[in-house]
Amino acid sequence: MESKLVSLNSCKSATFNGVVPAVQPVAIRPSSAEATLGNHLARRLVQIGVRDVFSVPGDFNLTLLDHLIAEPGLNLIGCCNELNAGYAADGYARARGVGACAVTFTVGGLSIINAIAGAYSENLPVICIVGGPNSNDYGANRILHHTIGLPDFTQELRCFQTVTCYQAVVNNLENAPELIDTAISTALKESKPVYISISCNLSGIPHPSFSCDPIPFSLSPKYARFNSFCFKYSQKFHFRMTLTTIYRLSNKMGLEAAVKAVVEFLNKAMKPVMVGGPKMRPANATNAFVKLADACGYPIAIMPSAKGLIPEHHPHFIGTYWGAVSTQLCAEIVESADAYLFVGPIFDDISTVGYSLLLKKAKTIIVQPNLVVIGGGPTFGCVQMKDFLITLAKRVRHNSTAYENYRRIYVGDVHPQKSEPNEALRVNVLFQHIQKMLSGETTVVAEAGDSWFNCQKLKLPLGCGYEVQMLYGSIGWSVGATLGYAQAVPEKRVIACIGDGSFQMTAQEVSTMLRCGQNNIIFLINNGGYTIEVQIHDGPYNVIKNWNYTGLVDAICNGQGKCWTTKVRCEEELIKAIDGATGANKDCLCFIEVIVHKDDTCMELLQFGSTVSIANSRLPNPR
Repeated sequence: MESKLVSLNSCKSATFNGVVPAVQPVAIRPSSAEATLGNHLARRLVQIGVRDVFSVPGDFNLTLLDHLIAEPGLNLIGCCNELNAGYAADGYARARGVGACAVTFTVGGLSIINAIAGAYSENLPVICIVGGPNSNDYGANRILHHTIGLPDFTQELRCFQTVTCYQAVVNNLENAPELIDTAISTALKESKPVYISISCNLSGIPHPSFSCDPIPFSLSPKYARFNSFCFKYSQKFHFRMTLTTIYRLSNKMGLEAAVKAVVEFLNKAMKPVMVGGPKMRPANATNAFVKLADACGYPIAIMPSAKGLIPEHHPHFIGTYWGAVSTQLCAEIVESADAYLFVGPIFDDISTVGYSLLLKKAKTIIVQPNLVVIGGGPTFGCVQMKDFLITLAKRVRHNSTAYENYRRIYVGDVHPQKSEPNEALRVNVLFQHIQKMLSGETTVVAEAGDSWFNCQKLKLPLGCGYEVQMLYGSIGWSVGATLGYAQAVPEKRVIACIGDGSFQMTAQEVSTMLRCGQNNIIFLINNGGYTIEVQIHDGPYNVIKNWNYTGLVDAICNGQGKCWTTKVRCEEELIKAIDGATGANKDCLCFIEVIVHKDDTCMELLQFGSTVSIANSRLPNPR
């Protein structure tokens, strides 16, 4: 096996799409008394790159939490509720490549399951750990608390089976190492969440299975092109680890056939284009996508759920392809092409604006993490996306015709109308100023709703991160995700754009941000309701009770932690607030409540709402 070592410095600003980071603070070799199940699990989390576990205590997981706390390389972060802990693990996995959360049986598990489902939709490896019933209670026909009153303890497990790629119920010590290691390995290989339930009486029990030596975690060679970990021992039995890339091998003959067929298809085209999709993340194919873009000369666009996965400073980048709500001229260039190469797409109803994309199947090449489909016809399996793109880059003919067409018709940025003195703040003016805040040291987190559309139009400078949950679209996700992302990459300052309706779902996790000393900037956009729902189908249910949001955050802070809040109603106040957040209060969590009119929405949301409304209201097909 070829080995690949990656330095800690390379971890600082990367989104580890498919890469499992494992550079950790030095961990000390445990004594024989610490060779317990709880210690084994904690050590495994450290070895795969987890340094923070987001948790909510409950009587079934308390002993396990003691062992997680005792691990020198782990930091246990207590969240306000289980749903937010799951959202935080989601955000953490986006930044660091893998996340973990720990809750109690059923009441905790069923509370966190919504966040785990979202992580599943986003192809994020999240280790969901649940403290389960005493091992003696399995099969004892007893009714326990935190259940629905039946002696069957499998309800939680059955719920998790549909939103995780592996489930491990550890209720004896003999097979515990195998179950735990298989669960973790599967999460990393499949880039999906897994469920691990551990009986509450087992965490502190020593067993010969849990070696006191720090045996390295490893993956099956057929999945790992690179050695899993490299250990360096000192006289005090300290160890350090590097990074590994989880990587399946392509079928060489299938790869060759796929590349040959695609080269023939693309080289016949007069004006081909490339579009990147969200499945580039689990395939770890961002760099390969850029190499192909450099080689072929095609214009490159992204699907809305893939923003941030490819560099927007690339000379051939033309924006977001989102059907009728695409960025300027992007849809015209993509849909007028005679060949479109989609890399890792998900064609759901949101990203296709109610399935309204003007694409022809016969012109489409779709590259998925292990599959290539050409024109709705020839299909090549066991072909890994990364291998395919790199090989294709060496053989495809350079053709910049479509990009040259784009440059001829591009008319430059359109700026919002200048505000009058003390005029009520408009959303387009707000995002004009947010644009100026972005740098390689920031990451944008966009909440579901109007922020989807306004944040899509932001131009990300080199190194600037971007995260959105679009397919699952769980409102309130961004608060927990901001907590998790900022904890994973403290070098970056998170700028979160959140609507008032979404914030009401998960507001209390600002408390945890303060406890962790984070300096995020939260723009709370207060327009009095669920604006995206209004544009799809209006009704009284879209109006919410208005809160004093800055007062709420001040109350949450309660003099404990660094927090700065302000409320703005016009551009002058906004400029002053941004100066305060980036200047004197740059080390504080900054909460800026932005008051805007309830009908102040962007053009894209208006188009999106009407199109999705038509799609949702289709009559049943005749039988």
